[in-house]
Amino acid sequence: MKPNACSWRPAILSYRVFYFTVYSLGLRLGESLRLRVSDIDAGYWRVYIRNAKGNKNRLVPLPNVTLNLLHRFWRAHCNPALLSPNCQGDLKVTHSDATPLDRAGIWTALHKVYTFLWN
Repeated sequence: MKPNACSWRPAILSYRVFYFTVYSLGLRLGESLRLRVSDIDAGYWRVYIRNAKGNKNRLVPLPNVTLNLLHRFWRAHCNPALLSPNCQGDLKVTHSDATPLDRAGIWTALHKVYTFLWN
């Protein structure tokens, strides 16, 4: 039986949404860590990427499934600025958390998934 999204720990849910967003938008790690809620342009189905490779800005298309996922996740954490806040405790208290997911935590989670799948 597949677990319900509400039964996942907040950190696991946060990483799942983060990785899905990175993959579906084709972002680099640094670009994805800098994403803000204000970078999402839902009206034109695009995401504004600041300080991309070569310190240039770019626009990437926003798939409908990604927008829906980000919207549901944002309604759960309600952080006014961060798209992927650090959910160390409960999702309901991350609305005031000012720290995004950290690079080391992302690599650690990715390494755990990789070793689980390929070992």
